[in-house]
Amino acid sequence: MNGTTLEEQEHLNQEPTMRVLVAGATGAMGQQLVPRLIGAGHEVFAMTRNESNKARLSEPGAVPIVADALDRGQVEAAVREAKPDVIVHQLTAIGHVDTRHFDRSFAATNRLRIEGTDNLLAAGRAAGRAAGVRRFVAQSNGAFTYARTGGPVKNEEDRLDPSPVSQMAPMIAAIGHLERAVLGAGWTEGIVLRYGAFYGPGTSMEPGSEQLEMIRRRRFPIVGEGGGVWSFIHIADAAEATVAAVENGARGVYNIVDDDPAPVAEWLPELARMLGAKKPMRVPRFVGRLAAGEAGVVLMTELRGASNAKAKRELGWRPAHPTWRQGLQA
Repeated sequence: MNGTTLEEQEHLNQEPTMRVLVAGATGAMGQQLVPRLIGAGHEVFAMTRNESNKARLSEPGAVPIVADALDRGQVEAAVREAKPDVIVHQLTAIGHVDTRHFDRSFAATNRLRIEGTDNLLAAGRAAGRAAGVRRFVAQSNGAFTYARTGGPVKNEEDRLDPSPVSQMAPMIAAIGHLERAVLGAGWTEGIVLRYGAFYGPGTSMEPGSEQLEMIRRRRFPIVGEGGGVWSFIHIADAAEATVAAVENGARGVYNIVDDDPAPVAEWLPELARMLGAKKPMRVPRFVGRLAAGEAGVVLMTELRGASNAKAKRELGWRPAHPTWRQGLQA
């Protein structure tokens, strides 16, 4: 047509290589995301708090930068060094989650979602005056945060829970802070990814994990009617969606979940069957409250799921594991 081959034309149409700073590069998501970004041709700067992680991050081809996300000066230095086109905020510190003390389990992550977000945005804005940060992509949560009223499946226009139980209130407040700050950053395209409940390598639902062992040993009962609707996402699918957001995302919120939101009364017995375990026991709400706290009861009985229609439509993304049934079996 114009003297170029089809292969050359496809190359011309590709998104140019970008410099991407990933904060939280050694977490479960970071471990999936960094090699995918490198494989897509981007220059990746991997931010870590610990010097000991530098060799691991260098191995796939990332440039490690040591910085504490809670130290604004260190974050500003990291951003100046990376000169990123895109900043990806995947900072979390979630270990074992004790639903009886849900607030304690998320306290460190809440701080990263407030102070860490503010530090990255401030550093990105300062750097943007000279270079220009095109996008700021941040991890949010669409698994446990939607309002517990109305229909069973929520979209991005639906609000976060305005009246969470006390144990979950700090986590939802931190999510709200992160989302407002990112979406309100007028100097860049602020993108919020509300991930579903992760499963797969490095997550709390990987083979041999404590959570799966509890189900196998019949120590993970269904509370009440088990009506809480969960939206899952394989960690690899979430990473692929994040790459799509880095390359093609526009300002806004996207639910990153699979196609199959399901109530606890459906997914928990099915997962027990996959594990070769007996059907989970059922306990009334008051027993569940004694064992798992008010947050645990909410997770089992009142959660709302999420729709991925917007992410599929606008990011051009499809989960390779469209249902938890397939993904968990694999």
